[in-house]
Amino acid sequence: MTVRRVIPHEPMRPLWRCRGCGAEWPCQPARLSLLVEYRGNRPGLMVYLSQQMAEARDQLSQLNPSNPVDLTDRFLKFTERSGSAGESRPT
Repeated sequence: MTVRRVIPHEPMRPLWRCRGCGAEWPCQPARLSLLVEYRGNRPGLMVYLSQQMAEARDQLSQLNPSNPVDLTDRFLKFTERSGSAGESRPT
């Protein structure tokens, strides 16, 4: 029997890539998971992601000071409401 270890889709600091899939964090699976976890608490999700974005900006700017990074779309755009029922869909 083979045991498969599941690696969660969490940020790998200071690179801010996903431990699970290697994509930029928050990756698509992390976005979906966050939307489910914070369903009904959009302000809480925005606060959490804003804190993560500030930490990522600080760490990424230390790694590459000559290349300032705007992470707003990456961290917050997917939380925007869409559809007539106000449901969110990850992008």
